[in-house]
Amino acid sequence: MKTDTDSSKLDPGAWKVIGVVLLGPLMAQMDSTIVNVSLSNIRESLNASIASAQWIISGYLLALALMLPLNGWLVDRLGAKRLYIGCFTLFTLTSALCGAAHTMDQLIGARLLQGVAGGLLAPLTQMMIARVAGRHMARVIGYSATPILLAPTFGPIVAGAILKYASWPWLFYVNLPVGIIAVVLAMYVLPHDGALIQRRRFDGLGFLLISPGLACFLYGIEQTAHHEGNGFLIFGIILLTSFVWHAYRKKEKALIDLEMFKIRIFTTAAITQFISNGVMYAGQFLIPLYLTLGCGLSAERVGWLLAPMGIGMMFIYPFMGAVTDRFGCRAVATGGVLMNILGTLPFVWMIHHGFSAPWLAITLMARGVGQGATGIPTISAAYASVPQDKLGLATTAMNIVQRLGGPLATTGLALLVATTTTSGSGVSGPEGFLIPFVALILLQTLVAVFAIRLPVRIHQEN
Repeated sequence: MKTDTDSSKLDPGAWKVIGVVLLGPLMAQMDSTIVNVSLSNIRESLNASIASAQWIISGYLLALALMLPLNGWLVDRLGAKRLYIGCFTLFTLTSALCGAAHTMDQLIGARLLQGVAGGLLAPLTQMMIARVAGRHMARVIGYSATPILLAPTFGPIVAGAILKYASWPWLFYVNLPVGIIAVVLAMYVLPHDGALIQRRRFDGLGFLLISPGLACFLYGIEQTAHHEGNGFLIFGIILLTSFVWHAYRKKEKALIDLEMFKIRIFTTAAITQFISNGVMYAGQFLIPLYLTLGCGLSAERVGWLLAPMGIGMMFIYPFMGAVTDRFGCRAVATGGVLMNILGTLPFVWMIHHGFSAPWLAITLMARGVGQGATGIPTISAAYASVPQDKLGLATTAMNIVQRLGGPLATTGLALLVATTTTSGSGVSGPEGFLIPFVALILLQTLVAVFAIRLPVRIHQEN
């Protein structure tokens, strides 16, 4: 299929490919949202403890982390189309296994298999979009991200409707018709990429270092906020450090080619995305906590009050391509960071002057717009800087960077909140959140330092 990346218009055939590959992350995101909000119902039906039921979510995420580093090698070995169809088929089949589970152990096992498939759907989607979009990446991501953002909005509604009229297994069975349709469409619509297949040898030692290392590191960070899991965290750091040393020696033969980070634009974009993703997740953790603990608002009211941020992101995404083409990658990303900072400063004002619902709506809308304006041109610049035959490795590296930024920043902020809001510190009420919000602003400023080093315009590498 002709992509015509140098023309002013995107090949119409590319939109068909984009529409099909988006079904993967859309279904995975919807599935995760439905399961998260239905965890209590599943636990009660299977007569399991909260600690055991939590592994329905944690097991999926850890399996996802284990598979993520394999994306680049599997794409080179099997081809993107064949791998995408295989992963989507496995995700659909494991959805049926989840619904057929009769015990909590069976359900957790099925969710682990589902995470194996789901872990590759997101990077595969990004890579195939980058292949057909070329220098139009910002515009394509802007349009394509909007339906995925709808999943967290409609997921609870779908879950509520299913649990009202049917039993919990139908939370998973609902994936089956979507999965079958998507696999059939992928077989006929996705372009063949057999010519890009490379018989690259499998880096077994690299896999044994980075995959368990990534899983232990992420699990350890999550548990550190609860003053547990230090052993996992330390072990994860040792394994990841060993992988960096191993990959440096193996160069292009490693599971992840660190030579890509010699591309200045890719490295700058990766660091920008790493910190920016951390800011997003840290803000999603801090703001609800401030509203409930600092302002004394009910959880139900807070849920409604947080809606403007998602609205802001959905509003800006469809316009990002035109805005980036008009003003350039660097200006849009930097402007997004500044918008994010301006959307955080009012929290400092409210801590001293009291909660204001209108100010909260405005500030969250600004944060949503700023986050969208930062992420899209940054990711577009990263993929445009990498040769086509390295896109599989690039998406793997970028997804790992994104996955690490969130828990690192969230855990750091959680420890800071625990320190500043305890009675032993002499600080109580909203004032205890002043230092965490200042720390969040400093992180956003750090994003700006790297955003201003992005290229002025996006130029596609061949």
